[in-house]
Amino acid sequence: MTHLYPERDALLDTALDLALERGWHGFGLRQLADAGNMTLAELSQYYRSRDDLAEALFDRADQAMLSVQQDWQQPLHERLFSTLMVWFESLSPYRSLVKDMLGYKLEPGHLHLQAHGITRVSRTVQWLLEATGWQAGGLRRSAGEVALTGIYLTAMASFVNDASDHFDTTETLLYGLLRRSSRLLQD
Repeated sequence: MTHLYPERDALLDTALDLALERGWHGFGLRQLADAGNMTLAELSQYYRSRDDLAEALFDRADQAMLSVQQDWQQPLHERLFSTLMVWFESLSPYRSLVKDMLGYKLEPGHLHLQAHGITRVSRTVQWLLEATGWQAGGLRRSAGEVALTGIYLTAMASFVNDASDHFDTTETLLYGLLRRSSRLLQD
């Protein structure tokens, strides 16, 4: 991945290391500022909240997904599968953090984060469709997006709870869901 903002990327890496060590709930922006030898005011020029850090991690996953070189001869469900697997693989070192991040976003008092989460899901699904070249229109496009969003969310729930080696359970689930939806999700 091309790092357009090396300082921001380095801070995210530091934040992820700290959060892996202390847990998402035991980690704060003060620790990140201290680790980066900066003030909170300086840190706020890069990240204004822990949710900004979570979004930056998901942006990285989106970038990994967008970097996939597609085999345009493959059926769409195969392209969707391989592209989504790259997305999940990029998050796999942080799977426990992703689960905590999502739990934090879904806490009842965090309606603002939940609304932002809907936008995040939509953006990732739209990028997925662009990356895999799906060009359906009208009602078929709408139905396909709804189906794909459901598949993505189901796979995400599996991913954060998957205790299998290399998240094999999620991989099998995702492949099966996409395969069964292949009539709806056709080129």
